[in-house]
Amino acid sequence: MQKRKLGANGPEISAIGYGAMSFSDMYGPTNEAESHAILDACRDMGVTHLDTANIYGMGKSESAIGSYLAKNPGARDEFVIATKATITRDKDGNRTFDNSAEHLEQELDKSLERLGVDCVDLFYAHRRDPRLTPEETAANLGRMVEKGKARAIGLSEISPVTLRRAMAAYPVAAVQSEYSLSTRFPDLGLVQACAELGVAMVAFSPVGRSLLTDSPIPKERVPDLPFLAENPRFMEPNLSENLRITEGFRALAREMGTSAAALANAWLLTRGDHVIPIPGTRSVKHLKECVAAADLELSADDLARIEAVLPVGWAHGDRYSDAQWIGPERYC
Repeated sequence: MQKRKLGANGPEISAIGYGAMSFSDMYGPTNEAESHAILDACRDMGVTHLDTANIYGMGKSESAIGSYLAKNPGARDEFVIATKATITRDKDGNRTFDNSAEHLEQELDKSLERLGVDCVDLFYAHRRDPRLTPEETAANLGRMVEKGKARAIGLSEISPVTLRRAMAAYPVAAVQSEYSLSTRFPDLGLVQACAELGVAMVAFSPVGRSLLTDSPIPKERVPDLPFLAENPRFMEPNLSENLRITEGFRALAREMGTSAAALANAWLLTRGDHVIPIPGTRSVKHLKECVAAADLELSADDLARIEAVLPVGWAHGDRYSDAQWIGPERYC
């Protein structure tokens, strides 16, 4: 497994990490046994970075990792664990964001208990709280490092300007953003800013929420998945068009002797040696396909062929609905 740095002064981690949102029921029901099988496979394949959050299944994802660590003494030392907090609800049930030091510490304490650890390796603000400056948010996250509850801080779904301002207050190890062949806006400044500042660029949804795999989520399942049912790219007529277009990518992967998921992740690895995809899946088979990306070496000709079948802007529909866009920063 290739290694990449988690920030300028951070530890070396696997070039492909694992996004543990799939330990919740986001993309279909799962259970502890299935989650533990994924973690076993991660260890077998050298996947050392685990990414979770307090809201993934309202603690279910963190609890699955925690129970695995409890059953496997020594496994904690094999993983670099990241978690996130910030997203909450007001008294009327509306989604809000809280980057206050008090809220971050309160939520991190709960995460540490579920994970069964004294300290996480990376603690993100899941979304930016517009009531606070980037400098204030970074400083509040930094307090968790100073208290020994986290080893480094990160920011999620932010703009390059927010990153630069935050870095002036406290070193940021990683920025997390959706980034894939279907969502390429980070190329318009964020990838470059991270490289300049020595910040890891952690790419979530690297296979386009299944569109960039050999087995996209079937149309008939989409209505049963609340997030996708409201996502423009999975609503008709967009979904049919996206499936049609990505068939060319699947054909290209077959021609190159690999899976679509491996090719999609391998493309991300070429975007800079600070880019770290974190695919999520409930299937060990699919995880192996994603991890195979680390063994693919793409030539300039390979990249040109990928661009030919999935040119910039190919996807039909926005990556988020209006409601889903609440929180992420738009900067281009």
